[in-house]
Amino acid sequence: MSQEKGATKVKEEKAVKAEKAEKTEAAKPPFEELVKGREEEIIKLLKEKDYLDVLTPLQQELVKCQLWIRDNGIKVLAIFEGRDAAGKGSAIKRFTEFLNPRLCKVIALDKPTDQERGQWYFQRYVKNLPSKGEMMLFDRSWYNRAGVERVMGFCTEQQVKDFYRDLPEFERMIVNSGIHLIKFWFSASRKSQEKRFSSRETDPLKVWKLSPVDKEAQDMWDKYSDARDDMLKRTSTDYAPWTVIKSDDKKLSRINSIRYFLSQFPYTGKREELLKIDPEIVITIEEELKRR
Repeated sequence: MSQEKGATKVKEEKAVKAEKAEKTEAAKPPFEELVKGREEEIIKLLKEKDYLDVLTPLQQELVKCQLWIRDNGIKVLAIFEGRDAAGKGSAIKRFTEFLNPRLCKVIALDKPTDQERGQWYFQRYVKNLPSKGEMMLFDRSWYNRAGVERVMGFCTEQQVKDFYRDLPEFERMIVNSGIHLIKFWFSASRKSQEKRFSSRETDPLKVWKLSPVDKEAQDMWDKYSDARDDMLKRTSTDYAPWTVIKSDDKKLSRINSIRYFLSQFPYTGKREELLKIDPEIVITIEEELKRR
């Protein structure tokens, strides 16, 4: 009899708990009310999750690739070029986020000092080339001479001619020394650049990015386009070709530049299925030259 009473009591307790749970569930507002007014925020969060679901495995691949580069004494130099606000810096940040900073270094040189102005133009870059087991990522490079320096009048036309005369042999020597040279050109539209400049003016976390040169970039868009066209035509070679990355969508540009980089190396544990490059983002020089 006591066992029956015990079983009855347990059933009653379960029934009470179930009733409480039903009341609690009934008291909750409908899902539609919970998300009302937050639709854009929720969509943004879902998109961010989708982006990270793609980016994170690629960053894991970068870690594997760096270990292979270290263990095999490989020398890697990746150049990130493009117009102002093209997304170069944010791409580099995603490249390096989980890499060993002692073996992967970002080189972002300031304007030349008086001493450097008296040196061979390429000299200050040479001392930052990679040694065995190192990856060097240049946030802008010697191509400043073909772009901003030329357009803004920071160098003479003779210096530009000297640059184009010396550059092919300079890059040939880099490649012949055993350095894997990858050259990225990040291509943002005029509208995207204007939007990003406006964001820099109003965002206290980005205002430091805005320089006097940036403020003139929109007005001199066509001159920059002419300089870009000349540079891409004259400096993309079999041994040091340009890889053009459309960067109006920064997230897609980051993902596809990482995919392209990883595709260049036979590192251990490589997951080829992750490295499918989007031809709408990684485009040819001919396609880029049509984008004015």
